[in-house]
Amino acid sequence: MHSTDAPEPSGESADTRTGLLASVRAIQQERPRECQGQRWGFGAFLLTEAVFILSAVFIGAIARRLMPDPADSVTVILVASMVPTVLAAGVAVLATVVRGNGPLIDLRLQWRWSDVKVGLKLGLAGLALTYVAAAVWSKVVGQQNATSAIGSLVDGKAMPVSAAVVMFLYVCLLAPLCEELIYRGLLWGAIERLRWSRWAAFVLSTAIFAAGHLEPLRTSLLLVIALPIGFARLITGRLTASVVAHVINNFLPGLTFLLISLGVMRA
Repeated sequence: MHSTDAPEPSGESADTRTGLLASVRAIQQERPRECQGQRWGFGAFLLTEAVFILSAVFIGAIARRLMPDPADSVTVILVASMVPTVLAAGVAVLATVVRGNGPLIDLRLQWRWSDVKVGLKLGLAGLALTYVAAAVWSKVVGQQNATSAIGSLVDGKAMPVSAAVVMFLYVCLLAPLCEELIYRGLLWGAIERLRWSRWAAFVLSTAIFAAGHLEPLRTSLLLVIALPIGFARLITGRLTASVVAHVINNFLPGLTFLLISLGVMRA
């Protein structure tokens, strides 16, 4: 009589199954995060942008009501520069806590030294690219129009050392982190949830990042600045690399701003 029991799998087939299972698990980890409990999407990103714009308008309106020339107040400059971005980033993080798995998972904020190295390399490359692009852009638009929104606030104004240091830390550390949480974190995740490709997420987040600064004249320059930062997110799949690249990219402009504010350099 022939046995009806199924034959035992060979060692080769068992190894194959083990390899396939490992591959499936790896793919699932890289799949859009709605499969991992994410219940937020473009609505969360639009909310963060609304908070950014409305808080900036509100602060400006209150400042104009309380003083004749708000631009002369160091406190107003600091608050108007920092608060809208920090509030918007806070909303982005809150969205992942309330409607997802938290920022570490949903915004891919895991820490890896390999990501830091990638961010450093792309950040330094971005500095060189930004220097060239800024030089060309300044010649095209004129030096008098080549000032950023924050630069225009402090143009020709001496700042106390404490205020200048706070602004330097914001430009070089806090702003890059907040902007990455919003654009390469929340927005990128919303695009992934639609099952669009990583390249679509890279292109759209780069374009919206540039436009989201609400500086139409500088949008083309911001697009160039954003490219290496976006590549850091694209290559590693995590946010740490793009945060590091953004910090490196902002360091020299932030240092220049600090020295000008302190009167060490001329604008």
